[in-house]
Amino acid sequence: MTKNLSNLSVLVSGASVAGPAVALDLARLGARVTVVEKAPELRGGGFAVDFRGHVHRKVLTSMGIWDEIHARQTHMGRQTVVDADGTPRVDLPADMMSGDVEIFRGELARIMYERTKDDVEYVFGDSIATLAEDPQGVDVTFERGAPRRFDLVVGADGLHSHTRRLVFGDESRYLRFFDHYVAGFDVPNHLGLDRTGRVYSEPGRAVVVGNYDGDPDRAGALLVFRSEELRYDRRDVTAQKRILRERFAGLGWEGPAILKALEETGDLYFDAIAQIHVDRLTKGRVALLGDAGYGATMGGMGTGVAIVGAYVLAGELALADGDFRTAFAEYETRIRDFAKGCQKISGNAGPFFAPATERRIRSRDRMYRILASRPLARFFKRMTEKAATDIKLREYPF
Repeated sequence: MTKNLSNLSVLVSGASVAGPAVALDLARLGARVTVVEKAPELRGGGFAVDFRGHVHRKVLTSMGIWDEIHARQTHMGRQTVVDADGTPRVDLPADMMSGDVEIFRGELARIMYERTKDDVEYVFGDSIATLAEDPQGVDVTFERGAPRRFDLVVGADGLHSHTRRLVFGDESRYLRFFDHYVAGFDVPNHLGLDRTGRVYSEPGRAVVVGNYDGDPDRAGALLVFRSEELRYDRRDVTAQKRILRERFAGLGWEGPAILKALEETGDLYFDAIAQIHVDRLTKGRVALLGDAGYGATMGGMGTGVAIVGAYVLAGELALADGDFRTAFAEYETRIRDFAKGCQKISGNAGPFFAPATERRIRSRDRMYRILASRPLARFFKRMTEKAATDIKLREYPF
C-alpha cells in the first residue's frame, strides 16, 4: 500500500535531471515538493544520456516513464574511430556507447517535468541564498523570492552545487580533477551523419562529431584535451573559447571546421573532467542527490545513478514514514557504494578519448577492435552493465 508523505514539505534545488526525478518520486508518495531552478525556464538540449541494465529499467518503469523514454530515444548507431583523412580504424557498437536506450538530457527532463508540473511547484529564475536549520525545519531565503520554511532540502544542483557549498563547505574539498577538460557545442552536419558518430584522436586531444537525432543540418561536437588544472571563470565564455582555440590549434581531420563552428556557437559547455567525493551525502535535514553528491563529468553513468538515487531517497522516506534521520541513514548506506562503483568507470573517460601518446592511441584502437568483435561483444555488454546493476533495490511502497 502506498504510504502518504503529505505532512512532509521538501525543497529541491535544481531542475536538470536529479531534481525532477526526486520530485516525481516524492510527489507520488504525497509529499509537498517545491523545485527551485536558477535558469529562467526548463533547460533543453544537452548531451545524450543513456540507461543500461535491469536496475535502470526497474526504476524507470516504476516511475512510469520507461515507454516514453523509448518513444523519444536517439536511436544512435555506431561510432567510428577515424584517422586524419577520415579512414575508419575501428567501430564502436551502439550499445557500448549508448546503452540500452539513449535520450537527450533535455528531453528526459521535459518528460519528468510534464509528469510533475500539476503536483509539484516549480520556481524558475531563482536560487537558494541561505539555509538555517533548527530542530523543527529549515528556513530558506532566496535570491529573489520571499523566505520560506521546509521540512527537508535536497541539493540536486549539479557538479558545482551551490547547496553543497552552503551546507557542506567549499567545492575544493570535494572535487577531484582528472587531468582533462571537455567541451560541447553544435556544429553544422557537413559530414552528412545520420545517427552515427566519428572519433578522431591525437596525443592528448580528441574530437567527436555525432548526429543523434537525424537532423540533416545539425550535429554535435565534443572536444576533450589533457591539461594541467586551469584557472578560468566558468561564466566567461570568451575565455573558454580562447582556451579551446589554443589547445586545438593545428588539429587534423575536421579541426578547422570545428574551430570555426566554435567561434559561432552561442551555447558552449566547458568543464573539467572531474568527480565529486563527499564525506557524507546528508547533513541534518539536507541531502545531496546526483552530481551534487556523487557526480562525474562524463562516463560515470551519472544520469542513471541520479535516477536510482532519487528512487532510493524517496523510497526510504516512505518506509520510514517521513522520519528523515532513519531515511537519510539508509539512503547513505544503500547508494554510496553503488555510486562509487559507477564513478570508477568515469576515471578512464579522458584517456579513452584523448590518449597521451600515439602508442596509446594505437593500443586503445586494438583493444576496442577485439572487444567489439562478435565473440566478445556479449561479454563486453555485460561488463559495461556491471556497475549499473550493482545494487539491490528494496521494495518501496510507491
